[in-house]
Amino acid sequence: MPTIRHPAVAGAFYPGNRQILADDIETLLAAALHDIDQDIEQILPKAMVVPHAGYVYSGQTAAMAYARLAAGRKTIKRMVLLGPVHRVPVRGLALPGIDVFATPLGNIELDKAAIALLAGMKQVVVSPAAHAQEHSLEVQLPFMQSVLDDFKLVPLAVGDATPAEVAQVLDVLWGGPETVIVVSSDLSHFLPYALACAVDQQTVQHILGMKSSLTHSQACGGTPINGLVFAARKHQLRPRLLDLCNSGDTAGDKSRVVGYASFIFSEETSDARNA
Repeated sequence: MPTIRHPAVAGAFYPGNRQILADDIETLLAAALHDIDQDIEQILPKAMVVPHAGYVYSGQTAAMAYARLAAGRKTIKRMVLLGPVHRVPVRGLALPGIDVFATPLGNIELDKAAIALLAGMKQVVVSPAAHAQEHSLEVQLPFMQSVLDDFKLVPLAVGDATPAEVAQVLDVLWGGPETVIVVSSDLSHFLPYALACAVDQQTVQHILGMKSSLTHSQACGGTPINGLVFAARKHQLRPRLLDLCNSGDTAGDKSRVVGYASFIFSEETSDARNA
């Protein structure tokens, strides 16, 4: 009998009803596809950074990235998902020690073959507790289920780790076009609107400049983002900003806002290198 990690925030961060959830994501993705810039429409990302707030706050920003996976619906077979721990401290990157993640849209099998590749890495631990109530990973799963046909998951809850330690794990899991890496992160938290806009714009430029030294005040997922940027430099990936906003723009007041951004990382073309 497989061990299952059941949803912890269905009905709170996103709808707990299967049909309502499917309809909401379809609406978000349709709007995102309508807004896709023609120059990057056909780019299949190797990696993405997406927010993890409730869908009413950051769902449209997340959809801007997930819509780019449509062209890889049948190609992508492995999703490597990294998100920061919010409840249970972890040294390193934590696997959940289970077989299946469940959402209202169905079950997702873990990629045991890929997980086996991580055996012996000192920075990789097993912590069911770190995953049990963690929303940063869970909220990404219904989007993945909506844009991909058949894939397996490598979920990593990231705690205290260096960019190099995260990048080492990503290198092992890198694979080819069948593998996409997703880092789940919001940006600044609970600043007044104008200040948040300024801080988040600096964070965006930090990421676009491929600097792997974000702090947790800039992005709660700063640790996995730093690791992704570290690995992206080695693999010659180029980041692009897709969307930037905050909760004051979507469904909250402007006195204390949370920032959201989505990025894709893809291989540089010869034109980009020669520009």
